[in-house]
Amino acid sequence: MDLRLSGKTAIVTGASRGIGLAITRALIGEGVRVVAAAREGADELREAGAIPVITDLTSPDGPAAVIEAAARASGGLDILVNNVGAVRPRTGGFASVTTQDWTATLAVNFLAAVHVTRLALPLLENQGGGSIVTISSVNAALPDPLVIDYSAAKAALSNFCKALSKEVGRHGIRVNTISPGPVATDLWLGGGGVAETVAEAAGSTPGAVAAAAVADIPTGRFTEPGEVADLVLFLASPRTGNITGADFAIDGGLKTTL
Repeated sequence: MDLRLSGKTAIVTGASRGIGLAITRALIGEGVRVVAAAREGADELREAGAIPVITDLTSPDGPAAVIEAAARASGGLDILVNNVGAVRPRTGGFASVTTQDWTATLAVNFLAAVHVTRLALPLLENQGGGSIVTISSVNAALPDPLVIDYSAAKAALSNFCKALSKEVGRHGIRVNTISPGPVATDLWLGGGGVAETVAEAAGSTPGAVAAAAVADIPTGRFTEPGEVADLVLFLASPRTGNITGADFAIDGGLKTTL
């Protein structure tokens, strides 16, 4: 199926690893010019064929740097993928989450997308419309005390995207979210990732923690980053031109409610 993406311009945030890198490579594979925002990984992004923008999207100037790079690259924007995010298990419980922790979590998981989106909207409108795809989380609808601040931030993110979709639809701009469950990336399975952090606190092993994480998933496995990327391509495509304000779970059936 021709997704009609060739020749378009996209911004991908959090693009240098995991889900973001998979999305970047997938878009480039469809002939999309990708402006890839990340804190590091410029060489790898260039090798993938992207235009890297090394910046901190939680800083005052970070979002503008990405938008300016997209404007320089093509003069317009067709696709925005808000992917940047981070999670840290709170093994000490709610009381261990400091004011600084809350501020940092909201900044990277919620406000970075808000600020980039606000600056991207004029470029999308000038193109006559486009697609915004935001990577939320199954935790937006499944709050978990182990990631209490992350769950709250992702819930805010999903709410924001739904509200925005109602405002900008008349401009031809579609806004959708994707909510993955556990994904096979370093965020979960790498050194210092969720599995290792929880294992250290519980006196267990990362393998045991990972196995427990998928025990209640009907498919019995982690989602692969490329599977999330394929869903991004679908939602970015003009072929889904009347899908907006929707959330797509890719969690192997973890979320049991309708």
